[in-house]
Amino acid sequence: MDSRGGQKEKKMVLAKTTENDKIEIVNKWNIQVRTATIIKEDGTEISRSYHRHVLQPFTSKKDGDTWTHTATDISKEDADVQAICNAAWTDSVKAEYKTFTEAQTIL
Repeated sequence: MDSRGGQKEKKMVLAKTTENDKIEIVNKWNIQVRTATIIKEDGTEISRSYHRHVLQPFTSKKDGDTWTHTATDISKEDADVQAICNAAWTDSVKAEYKTFTEAQTIL
């Protein structure tokens, strides 16, 4: 009890962390990243939510008959994601991606 005769307040500690809990390679060149946001109260997980994003080796744009393929900047991705992108995006996979993209028909 405190000096006023009331209950002592218990202070709780809240912590928020994020982690890449799933990284998948889909169709050779799509790197799908699931990031978990975890909320803990006094060390016990009380909430978990997810966000997904997909990385591809290039951003491709067609202007007339000319294609431009700009390499995806992965420098702001976590090291584990960068490592998987660098391992998966071999020169042959990048060439296949360009061929696939250029074969798509835009309606």
